[in-house]
Amino acid sequence: MIRLTATTRTTGVFLVVASAFVFSSAGVFTNAVETQAWDIIFWRGIAAAVFTLFYIGARGKLGSEFGAFGRPALLVTVLMAAGTAAFIPAFKLSSVANVALIYAAAPFFAAGLSWLVIREAPTRQVVTASLCAFFGVLVIVSGSLGNARLLGDGLALFMTLMMAGTMVVYRVHPETTAALPAALSSVILLPAAIVFGQPFEIPAAELPHLILFGLVFAVASVTLSEGARRLPSAETALLSALEVPLAPVLAWFILVEIPTLRVVIGGAIVFLAVLWSQTRNS
Repeated sequence: MIRLTATTRTTGVFLVVASAFVFSSAGVFTNAVETQAWDIIFWRGIAAAVFTLFYIGARGKLGSEFGAFGRPALLVTVLMAAGTAAFIPAFKLSSVANVALIYAAAPFFAAGLSWLVIREAPTRQVVTASLCAFFGVLVIVSGSLGNARLLGDGLALFMTLMMAGTMVVYRVHPETTAALPAALSSVILLPAAIVFGQPFEIPAAELPHLILFGLVFAVASVTLSEGARRLPSAETALLSALEVPLAPVLAWFILVEIPTLRVVIGGAIVFLAVLWSQTRNS
């Protein structure tokens, strides 16, 4: 693991927070188009892979990235691909607010996985904040029980577990490459997207939107991976939950998707939990 110096931690916090802000737009991108989930995965995946590989090549790191691609990077690639396969359909089957806020359960999963794998115990304030964030998620999900949104919420929880696993891998193996797994996780989903979707029949007017989504995803994935190697897994997951207060706001203003009272209450709990954890850690 990378030694957690003040400079390392500050850099990690900045990268993860930046990733959270970028990721918060995912629901808006997904629900702003009529394109179906697998078709979104296809075109967003191509764009993300191209942008990421271009980024690696521009830095002259393409050879070294492939040379350093070992088992941990392969595991990250699989986890990210599985998370993506659940992430996009979740937005189609549930609301932007629900999916974004369910992701706040990531600290709960990441802390547990970190303890099981490397016995990395999170601080008391991170544990408390994580439990509060998880309670906020339960408040939100309670409004989906017994209706059609339950499947979407279930996919969001699965995606959250995959992302928590990714954070733990980077914490255990900080030398693992960040950009290449993000690109390959998009590439390995392309055959499934062709089989289960109709990516070549989407409206031409929506293609620029999906390409921009790919760029956003590429930036968010790389910054999250780079930040995750510099911070304890539970704290990485907790910081990434900062997308919680922004995602419903974007959905409200852009998609006119008005959050329910449960979403507002749950979101407030999550936001305050993350803010409190960082204030105590400062």
